[in-house]
Amino acid sequence: MVASDIVNISRPLTEMARLQPDTPAIIFPQEKRSLTFRELDQESDRIADGLGRIGIGRGTRVALLVPPSPELFALTFALFKAGSVPVFIDPGIGARNMKGCLAEAEPVAFIGIPKAHVARRLLGWGRGSIRINVVVGGGSFWGGVPLDEVRRSAQPAPFVAANTLRDDVAAILFTSGSTGAPKGAIYSHGTFAAQVEALRELYDIRPGEIDLPTFPLFALFAPALGMTALIPQMDFTRPGSVDPRKILGPAAEYSATTMFGSPALLNRVGRFGESHGSMFPHIKRVISAGAPVPASVLKRFAALLPDDAEIFTPYGATEALPVSSIGSREILAETGAMTGEGHGVCVGYPVASISLAIIPVSDAPIDEWSDDLSLPPLEVGEIAVCGPQVSRAYLNRPEATRMAKIPDADGTIWHRMGDVGYRDKSGRIWFCGRKSHRVVTSGETLYTIPVEGVFNTHPAVFRTALVGVGMLGSQQPVLCVELEKKAGKPEQERIRQELLELGSRYPHTRGIRTILFHPAFPVDIRHNAKIFREKLAIWARDARS
Repeated sequence: MVASDIVNISRPLTEMARLQPDTPAIIFPQEKRSLTFRELDQESDRIADGLGRIGIGRGTRVALLVPPSPELFALTFALFKAGSVPVFIDPGIGARNMKGCLAEAEPVAFIGIPKAHVARRLLGWGRGSIRINVVVGGGSFWGGVPLDEVRRSAQPAPFVAANTLRDDVAAILFTSGSTGAPKGAIYSHGTFAAQVEALRELYDIRPGEIDLPTFPLFALFAPALGMTALIPQMDFTRPGSVDPRKILGPAAEYSATTMFGSPALLNRVGRFGESHGSMFPHIKRVISAGAPVPASVLKRFAALLPDDAEIFTPYGATEALPVSSIGSREILAETGAMTGEGHGVCVGYPVASISLAIIPVSDAPIDEWSDDLSLPPLEVGEIAVCGPQVSRAYLNRPEATRMAKIPDADGTIWHRMGDVGYRDKSGRIWFCGRKSHRVVTSGETLYTIPVEGVFNTHPAVFRTALVGVGMLGSQQPVLCVELEKKAGKPEQERIRQELLELGSRYPHTRGIRTILFHPAFPVDIRHNAKIFREKLAIWARDARS
């Protein structure tokens, strides 16, 4: 073993504590709480040492159910330092899915706020595996060791981080379950390190910047990148319902230079800013992910930014991030109009550390990688990626791993994104939707994004969703429509006819004749942007019968 084999994702925090000890690492403006890099490093040292004294050490799998707070940051880095394996599960997935995820993850320890411990006890979460409980923000009454007690038990000497290796498991991150049951992606310390480095290089992020993240997992990247994480007051499970003033105010007061927000959040804040003349005076870059961002949303939000700022829309998934990226200038100048003509959504060029291929669409596993799988430019297929920021397997899901991962002879793993798309002649990647959402009729295969892009250009339309009714191979395409504002039957009929005329202009939308109006699409809880098309398909089937 050489020194380069030792990778622990907590080390960037310790390095930043050395380089900029008095710079704030995290700020919670609504609570008037903050920790410098030195304080966060020292606090995570204390917690790591204290956790070890109650049996949470290297390799211990730990369910972590703590909302964004100084405690979440300190606990996360403490677990990384100890070589423990935090299990991250979005609380918005619901109690039933939470129980399933915990049963699958088999954590030995459970660290959570009192509310989480009540649910654990009442609903039987992790009953077969959990034997150590830690309570954050409460006493032992809630069924565990109080975090304050863990802190007090620590020795004053600095904690020495575990010499974890690049391939050692660092965390389990569960997917949102927006296209099926949530799955636990296994992250190594090397995976995290590659992600941090890719984000740093891709967006030229510098230590000392101020980040305003509106998604908890991305907030945890900020200290590792040397940025101050400015945590806004919001319900992180419902970004589309955020109070725009709670975003705009802190961004201006603390001179935020970077912001992460889902398309739903950008849409809400952008509309508010447009109507109130608000601005983000210091922002250099905005990063938005979770679903394609409509050009209209980008244009509206970009108007709130300084002239030299840009909105970036990286493409990726829990299992692989970032894969590619594109900026708002290119979208608004070129590719956004092409999306409206049915070309799909351009997600830019693959990042330098990623190998990307378009392979034939198939619902069967692929047992071995071959370069012969790669399709030529302009041909639609499934997107497959390989690189250091790509996770290699799912936890306790051998069949899901077999379906999504393709082993290469050199020992690397290709991940099938589950998305369809194509590479244009210049090498840019165009996203055409989820593979599982394709509509296969008796005469053609329709992909969601190229179809919806055409109909989304209608000014009365907020968004559309193509679904298939019936069996694959003989499905009937149905376009579900959510309008910008409510409309009566006569108005809906007028819009229907205009949409049919719009669809008649393009070969791939000409055959769509059934249009149904839906009051509000069901969307994922994580980003409020991914449409639950499976639910819409059932609704469309029932509405037609």
